[in-house]
Amino acid sequence: MSRRRKKEGHANHERWLVSYADFITLLFAFFVVLYSTAQVDNKKIVQVSAAIEGGFQQLGAFTGDSGGPPERSGPPAAENPAPMPTLASTKQDATAVGEFRPDVDLLKRELEAALGEEIRKHEIEMRVTPEGLVLSLREVGFFNTGDATLLTDGQNTLTRIAKVLNAKGFSIRVEGHTDNIRMHNGRFKSNWELSTARATEVVSLLIERYGFDPRQISAAGYSEYHPITSNDTEQGRRTNRRVDVVVVARVYRVGPSTAPPLHSGGQ
Repeated sequence: MSRRRKKEGHANHERWLVSYADFITLLFAFFVVLYSTAQVDNKKIVQVSAAIEGGFQQLGAFTGDSGGPPERSGPPAAENPAPMPTLASTKQDATAVGEFRPDVDLLKRELEAALGEEIRKHEIEMRVTPEGLVLSLREVGFFNTGDATLLTDGQNTLTRIAKVLNAKGFSIRVEGHTDNIRMHNGRFKSNWELSTARATEVVSLLIERYGFDPRQISAAGYSEYHPITSNDTEQGRRTNRRVDVVVVARVYRVGPSTAPPLHSGGQ
């Protein structure tokens, strides 16, 4: 009896090893999951990095195969400062990636230098709009009232304008505008016809005399419906009788078929 009681009273003090082993197994599985998740994220990061690098290489930003920035060549910047940007260099740099955006502010300064006398005489006015640079050729100095033939002095002014614009290869729209006085002469039956004829006259000279690309220039007539001031006074009507040369400030692909086709007519 005493021997049986002794065996029944014996306790197993190593049962904790079972729970400990289960805990270690779970902890190992947990770290395996963390490790595998980290490896997946690294692969995704590598894929994204490769895609970004490939995109920059297509744009010409990276010329080498390495993922870092391109190596610099030549003397330091302090010894060889970069030249001031010009319209021509802006176009050449943009052409490297196939696009060109006109520098409207720089173009305005060049035209102001070439047309100082006409601007002082209020024959020409320039303004920058969200669409681009607008060069307004007012009727005085360019056309006789009710006529669409460009005056001799106006042709001389247009020559200087053409030298600046044609050298840059801009996309240009020529717009004819009138006042609200009804047209009633033997040549034009309405302001629509007069505004369109004046725009077409300027476009024809730019193409035929100054060699503008017909695919990068267009003509439009707006009659009296796009005034820039009130038509209630004679001064306002003189201001509204104008031809606007609009240098379109938009990004376009540089190439033989990028410019809009030539058209004429009112809206």
